[in-house]
Amino acid sequence: MKNHNKYHPVARAVKFGLAASLSFGISATVAVAQETTPDTAKKEQSVEKIAVVGTRSAPRSIGDSPVPVDIIGGEELNKNGNSDMLNLISTTVPSLNVHSQPISDAATLIRPINLRGLSSDSTLVLLNGKRRHRASVISFLGGGINDGAQGPDLSVIPGIALKQVEVLRDGAAAQYGSDAIAGVVNFVLKDAAEGGTVEVKHGEYYEGDGTSTEVAANIGLPLTKDGFVNLSMQYKNVDATSRSVQRDDAQGLADAGNTFIKNPAQIWGSPEVKDDITIFANAGLDLGNGGEAYMFGNYSERDVRGGFYYRNPTNRPQVFSNDGGESLLVVDLTDLGSGGEGGCQNIALSGLNYQQIDAEVQALPDNCFTFFSMFPGGFTPNFGGNITDTSLAIGTKGEFKTGFMEGVLYDFSGVVGRSESNFQLFNSVNASLGPETPTDFDAGKYIQLEKTFSADFVKYVPAGLYEDLTVAFGAQWTEESFEIVAGEEASWEIGPYVSQGLSNGSNGFPGFQPQTAGTSTRRNYAAYIDVEAEFTENLLGALAVRFEDYDSFGTTTNYKLTGQYRLTDDWALRASTSTGFRAPTVGQANVSNVRTEADQGVLVDIGVLPATNPVAILKGATELEPEESTSYAFGVVYTGYDFFITADYYRIDVDDRISQSSAFEVTADDIALLKAAGVRGIDSLTSITYLTNDFDTRTQGIDIVANYSMDLFDGRSSFALAYNWNDTEVTRFTDITGEFRVSRLEDDLPNHRATFTWTQSWDDWSAFVRTNYYGSYQGVHADDPGLAVNATWEVTLDAEVSYYVNDNFIVSVGAQNLLDNDPAELPDEWKGILGGKFFETSPMGINGGYWYLKGSYKF
Repeated sequence: MKNHNKYHPVARAVKFGLAASLSFGISATVAVAQETTPDTAKKEQSVEKIAVVGTRSAPRSIGDSPVPVDIIGGEELNKNGNSDMLNLISTTVPSLNVHSQPISDAATLIRPINLRGLSSDSTLVLLNGKRRHRASVISFLGGGINDGAQGPDLSVIPGIALKQVEVLRDGAAAQYGSDAIAGVVNFVLKDAAEGGTVEVKHGEYYEGDGTSTEVAANIGLPLTKDGFVNLSMQYKNVDATSRSVQRDDAQGLADAGNTFIKNPAQIWGSPEVKDDITIFANAGLDLGNGGEAYMFGNYSERDVRGGFYYRNPTNRPQVFSNDGGESLLVVDLTDLGSGGEGGCQNIALSGLNYQQIDAEVQALPDNCFTFFSMFPGGFTPNFGGNITDTSLAIGTKGEFKTGFMEGVLYDFSGVVGRSESNFQLFNSVNASLGPETPTDFDAGKYIQLEKTFSADFVKYVPAGLYEDLTVAFGAQWTEESFEIVAGEEASWEIGPYVSQGLSNGSNGFPGFQPQTAGTSTRRNYAAYIDVEAEFTENLLGALAVRFEDYDSFGTTTNYKLTGQYRLTDDWALRASTSTGFRAPTVGQANVSNVRTEADQGVLVDIGVLPATNPVAILKGATELEPEESTSYAFGVVYTGYDFFITADYYRIDVDDRISQSSAFEVTADDIALLKAAGVRGIDSLTSITYLTNDFDTRTQGIDIVANYSMDLFDGRSSFALAYNWNDTEVTRFTDITGEFRVSRLEDDLPNHRATFTWTQSWDDWSAFVRTNYYGSYQGVHADDPGLAVNATWEVTLDAEVSYYVNDNFIVSVGAQNLLDNDPAELPDEWKGILGGKFFETSPMGINGGYWYLKGSYKF
């Protein structure tokens, strides 16, 4: 069998001294659920866990690191019934949270993550140490913390493609640039040149919905005798879930004799995901003379479809009624553009039951029309989209052998990433088109495109220290563009009946208009220097400085200082301090759309305008500026007697955070100004928001990680505890942010989260049990300040049992939320307002218990 060890990331890092560019640390929330026998489990304990991300110097062993990194092994990732990468890593890293996003516009399509209580775009994502592009979706109903955030799409990364995931829990903007305020997540792809795995997984929730089927495969192949190609594929389908009750208004209509009312009229639950396919490739080739070429990338695509708010057939404004349900809106099909002054009269609804209303509608003349005749039970749009994600990274690295750069290690790379979201609306109307309206709409696209070219160098310099001084330096050029593609004409068209009080655009999510379509681009370049020194056997220090120049807002310079001091062979202290920044994305600076929200059960249309829009400026908007941060951290590490324990305190101050403003009422004068500026189809707007740098926060917390292994029950046992306390305080804000947004930032996420995992391995069997603890949090429903309470703590159990049929085939059965614990329920008087059963901010999700069966074949 050929030896391909030289292509292992650790071996490459040792050989070239090149990994990702931040001072690193390692902790052992590592592979505690490995599928191993007792003998191999003992060997695992003697193998030090190494993070590829974290340093330009040679990697260090566990405990010899100045900042903390959680390493999640590939086998650990696969010990989970849910194949969504967001859920996989959130169950292992307590300081990382992921919310379900029912009825949340684009946040339903691409769910955001939160590391250490900060927004999703405050965490930098890497793939094989290279910057990963952002998703094209901007979250406007992102659960408070993520409102206005544009983070990466982690769900496209399949667990079967990964060797490990490294979660750096420390600010790293001085080494990586924008976005690394909360930390860094590095996904390391498998690089084996032989062998592979095929997996089939099936499961569903205890309620009998959310059924999922997944097929995944990985194979390693030689690329001549000096290289490898590692390929991974995943295909899955996931049915929607419903945790709904019937809405009060819909039930009232049914009680009045309307037989067209569905039960439930509106769905609260996870969306349907269809034809979710993703392909990843990773390749490396030895070029000889100390050089290596590498290439990796992906193609991913999926269709997502979820619920939206119910449109009541008696009172939905500008579709069924314009006076709050006093009368049914009737338009004259022959009286175009004159305001409906023909012979068609609205139908008074007071005291009428369904049969009487229907009789009045049936008696209308042929030239008179009401949407009640088309949708007598009202309608509930479905919001969805086709999400496509592609990327390609190509590079070469090695060591200069001659010339003035002799002895310098190099890494030249180029990365291109593209995310496209094609928004679709089903079962809706463009009311202004009257009876000619279609009911399905292509609402347009967002496209995010990023290109990054980097040159990284490392030189080991003798300086009379314990080890040679590591001097790293380099430069990076980035171009980011955000494109809005107009929707089909019917999705935004101003039809002939708008003058008679009917709204234009696809109801619920109007299509992007041609005048808002276009591409916005920004470029920036960066230069950095990163010096790392082992002064003595016990003392390590590192300093990084990075300069960036953006063509939109100018320059920024940031630093990071880290150190570790080993007290004894078992005990060490570590600390870091850094400054950081997060540049507003091109999408955040230029996005424009209209969405529908619920306010005390009443649907309102809210426009999102760029901060540079004249009407937004009238409401207090100013051009977006970068967020700026200062971070401090210190901790202690213990390694000895099969124990690994770390405890770290951190504090992150972020100034001028970017988020969505409160909603401002739109007046007739505002609408006139918008029309004068060329904005069409805005007559239905009731309010507007924009993105703003309006508040500062202080986040502090403690992470504790502990691991222990021992022989137990004639097998091998591993125990892992991970705990996070996180507290965010909004230290400055104005009315633009508002009190409710402040409460969401401070209280939506639980202050305390913990997991405790026990893994047991025998010759033919293995099992694990994980306890998940979620502290109290603010329960919020439909982003409504009137539907918010303090919710109590929750505990859930996950479990899995695996049987090794032979050396190649493994059968596993397991469950998440084994005991089917429900999250906090909405008060009874609230459930009927919008048809929901649980608070959508529940950190444990809203779907309950989930069982799964999995078969794995390894070769």
